Amino acid sequence: MWVRTRATVAGGVVLILIAVIAIWLVVRQVGDNLTLPLVARKCTVQADGRVALDADQMANAATIAAIGAKRGMPERAVVVALATAYQESGLRNLADGDRDSVGLFQQRPSQGWGTPAQIRDPRYAANRFYAALKKVRGWEKMRVTDAAQRVQRSAFPEAYQKWADDSEVLSRALLGDASGAVACTVGRTPAMYGAAAAAQLTRNLVLDWGLKGTDPTDPTGLAVTPGDQRDGWRYAHWLVSHAQDHGVKRVRFGDLEWTARNGSWGRVDGQQSPAGQVVAEVFNEG
Repeated sequence: MWVRTRATVAGGVVLILIAVIAIWLVVRQVGDNLTLPLVARKCTVQADGRVALDADQMANAATIAAIGAKRGMPERAVVVALATAYQESGLRNLADGDRDSVGLFQQRPSQGWGTPAQIRDPRYAANRFYAALKKVRGWEKMRVTDAAQRVQRSAFPEAYQKWADDSEVLSRALLGDASGAVACTVGRTPAMYGAAAAAQLTRNLVLDWGLKGTDPTDPTGLAVTPGDQRDGWRYAHWLVSHAQDHGVKRVRFGDLEWTARNGSWGRVDGQQSPAGQVVAEVFNEG
């Protein structure tokens, strides 16, 4: 009887271990699918497809796209970068991960990607990823997952491909190929207000896009003059993507306007943004 009981317990332990390993493998493969409840998704992106993200993910995606554009990388590179960050971190700037991996791309200090503090900087991490991708011969003609794998050297080389379609939607919107395509709702308490919000918004727009001549002293918001319509929507969508963490209340470009109150874009009849500018207004103090 005792021998049989011990055998039963041992068998149960083995089954539990198998189940734990199986669950881990599934989570590793499907990644973000299991960690993004719909109630947390405050941003929608519609550009020949639809993607839903929360505010942190949206802000990170916008920065990844902006850094790629600033480096002069083609849109395909942005798709690869977004798919990689989707799989590795769920588009979140993680403080830890497998072994010593950190950040959006789960880059490892021990493999020469930089210090943990550097890798936790989304701009630094994105720049390092694009630099590594550019060195991969023929990456432009590879499948998304193959190009990503040549950079990441993952134990799951096919895992990036499932994010390709969503990443293409994000890239089209964030690189200005669609109008009014990024819409986010902002909570009752934005992270910043007033002059501090305007200054930080201006600073980060300059850092992400490399703009020059943007006035950082306007306490109510900012205005940017784009080179063309596509650039205008790049900046407008970036501003909406960072609305929650920078206290953005309103964004206008052309005859379309996004407001935090409605969380969506609408037409402003008979009015155009001044001199073709992209205009952003931040929440006042209190």
